[in-house]
Amino acid sequence: MNAIILCGGLSTRLGDIAKSVPKILLEVKGRTVLDWQLEKLKKLGINEIVLAAGHLAETLRREAGPERNGVKIIYAIEPKKLGTGGAIKFAWEQAGNPGAPTIILNGDILAAADLAQMTARLRPESAGVLMGSRVNDASTYGTLIYDETGRLSEFREKEGLAQPGYINGGMYLFTEKMKKHFPPADEFSIEYDVFAKLNDLGIDLDIHLSDEPWVDIGLPERLEWARNNWPE
Repeated sequence: MNAIILCGGLSTRLGDIAKSVPKILLEVKGRTVLDWQLEKLKKLGINEIVLAAGHLAETLRREAGPERNGVKIIYAIEPKKLGTGGAIKFAWEQAGNPGAPTIILNGDILAAADLAQMTARLRPESAGVLMGSRVNDASTYGTLIYDETGRLSEFREKEGLAQPGYINGGMYLFTEKMKKHFPPADEFSIEYDVFAKLNDLGIDLDIHLSDEPWVDIGLPERLEWARNNWPE
């Protein structure tokens, strides 16, 4: 299995907190977000990852190194801004196991969900599985609509409805079939240009629902919450 972590964003919402430090290197409970994520990936037997880097890429390479916590790191540094989808497409080309399923994590996510349970949901004939994480206020996230079999039927990006729901947890497992649904352009959004168009594109995706703790540390108040409350 391949693994990609997306960590090339500009971190503008965090202001000075991430002005000189990539979000994925911010510390929560004595460990960086990268270390938390590597721990989860190692439990899947993954010993090599691709970091899709852009903003502060050289800082990330210097601090994280070629190997960390027993995991080899490959750096896929964007030649230009590629968007979330373009970054996945670019990094996937540098993954070491061609044809194998690829797990993709957003680099600003902490999730207590068991990734092994998500990977167990994968149907070889499908394009993949998305993590659906439950939050009390889904207003600032993409929400997932699914049928009784757990297949994604609609992806609604940031509707602004302050109500509980299962949102895009920023953790994906894609098979090679997903590549055919990527736009030909280098730069595109996985949320707006792929997930939101799944019916038009005929994409077959499943949802793994999780009620475990989850947080996006991309805002100062959410980072502070994680630093005070994230379960060790």
